[in-house]
Amino acid sequence: MASGKNYYDVLGVKKDAQADDIKKAFRRLARKHHPDAGGSEEKFKEINEAYEVLSDSEKRTQYDQYGQYFGGNAPPGGGAGWPGGGPGGAGGFGANVDLGDLFGSVFSGGGFGGGARSSARRGRDLSYDLKVSFADALEGTSTKVDVQRAEACSVCGGSGAKPGTSRTKCPTCNGSGHVSEGGGMFAFSRACPRCAGVGSIIEQPCTACRGAGRTVKAKPVTVNIPPGVTDGGKLRFKGKGEPGESGAPAGDLYVVTHIEKHPYYTRDGADVLMELPLTVGEAVLGAKITIPTPTGEKVKLNVAAGTQDGNVFRIAGKGAPRLKGKGRGDLKVKARVAVPVRVSAEERELYGKLLEIGTDDPRAHIG
Repeated sequence: MASGKNYYDVLGVKKDAQADDIKKAFRRLARKHHPDAGGSEEKFKEINEAYEVLSDSEKRTQYDQYGQYFGGNAPPGGGAGWPGGGPGGAGGFGANVDLGDLFGSVFSGGGFGGGARSSARRGRDLSYDLKVSFADALEGTSTKVDVQRAEACSVCGGSGAKPGTSRTKCPTCNGSGHVSEGGGMFAFSRACPRCAGVGSIIEQPCTACRGAGRTVKAKPVTVNIPPGVTDGGKLRFKGKGEPGESGAPAGDLYVVTHIEKHPYYTRDGADVLMELPLTVGEAVLGAKITIPTPTGEKVKLNVAAGTQDGNVFRIAGKGAPRLKGKGRGDLKVKARVAVPVRVSAEERELYGKLLEIGTDDPRAHIG
């Protein structure tokens, strides 16, 4: 090998690698380093050279035997039986690699160097931030949103050409959309610099869209918000993004939900949290308190005697619907004992008596 590099190292495989492993390594590296994919032509040639030797059992055997002297650089004293001829020469390895077989549709479908590239492109995906009320997030809703997206120009019908004219074949690439460079087994193509790979040009652009063929408009789109969406959640609406070009599929619309704050409810996934203020008397003696639920109904909560500040009561099935699975989350009610800031003279007297007769010392455990 004239370069002195180890073919196995070039492909990143071990010396005992099987044929399939060598082929897979070549496919991966050729995709990465092909000039049409922005790679180095020299590196691509090096990869091809290594593959042509290691993929041929006879040449591989000779290479394993002679190492760096394989390919025409005979070792000192080399004699009969020496495999002469370098890459592309007699006894060498100049046969073209079947890139179509290795890369499939990438080459056969107009990729790195096949036929004309298709100008049809899928439409862009779009994103929309939507404010949703707390109630609508729980129960779901349907609404219309105005989405800014590029549509076919109404004046030229999307052709980009002035009405009464049409696109013409690009004279630089003769309509193929690409131009070739290099030659032989290392020939590769790139997008035509004049038509940008489309294959046609516009000599008289439409004045409305300036030849773009598309104009940006606000279009109303109906989106269905399912019950149970969360703050920051992302909903995908297939085909609601920008239209594709030349019949290509439309992009998708992604709606990001932003849940508006509620006066006393917060969300924790499918569970809904609320804080319930209690008087000292209710916390000490217990009470039955009617509270509203996120579902709109009212339920009675039994507050046990001796309830401590921060105790949580769980009301099953009164939270938000679960996005995945069935049923609803729970309503979690956290007790907040409200200590009065201002008290009347009578209340002060009563609290004083409680201190005198009270038997429960909350600080007994700290001596």
